[in-house]
Amino acid sequence: MSQVLQVRDLSSGYGRVTILRDINFQIEEDEVVAVIGSNGAGKTTLLKTISKIISPFAGEIIFEGQDITKFPPHLISQAGIAHVPEGGKLFSNMTVYENLLMGTYRNRKKINLKILEEIYEIFPILKEREKQLAKTLSGGERQMLSIGRSLASQPRFLMLDEPSQGLAPKLVDNIYQKLSILKKKGLTMLLIEQNIIYALKFAERAYVLENGKIVMQGRSKELLNSEHIKKHYLGI
Repeated sequence: MSQVLQVRDLSSGYGRVTILRDINFQIEEDEVVAVIGSNGAGKTTLLKTISKIISPFAGEIIFEGQDITKFPPHLISQAGIAHVPEGGKLFSNMTVYENLLMGTYRNRKKINLKILEEIYEIFPILKEREKQLAKTLSGGERQMLSIGRSLASQPRFLMLDEPSQGLAPKLVDNIYQKLSILKKKGLTMLLIEQNIIYALKFAERAYVLENGKIVMQGRSKELLNSEHIKKHYLGI
């Protein structure tokens, strides 16, 4: 199994404010890894730094053996990394189909419409809503469209920021059922999630981020049984 992503001694933040300090972790091919932690721990900042929405203060980001630390965002996408942002960030006044087409932008010289059919197979509701404006969709449908749009770029590595945020439990179950299809297909994923139970049941391994630092790591089953996790995140 080859290494897909390696983050070395990464520090990042906004302006002069440091949010992440000396972050080190790695993700192997076909692996699903979660980063869990409370609000303000730096989880979203981590994904934004990898996708270069913000630039790191220090450290290295290695993707499939290539140093991408100084890549601009469009080259990150071209390298094969897709980022599903917190809240989806859809084009509200575009249709479902148009949003999906936007996801193919990095391959726009040779758009593969077959990938859209594959997305519709995973998310049949998007096919039904194909001509609707994104702003008319329900919360769960918007989240599916956001994931679908990222898949349209045919990534080799998918990062998801809080896919369960703001959704009713039944819809969260539905989203994770869809993500399980991607997992079975062998898509390597990094999951940011406040819903600790869902995250640790879905991912093979996890890192615990607190105050901008990784304080724990391990197999998900081991972390679920950790006294620290039970006390600070599950209220047990």
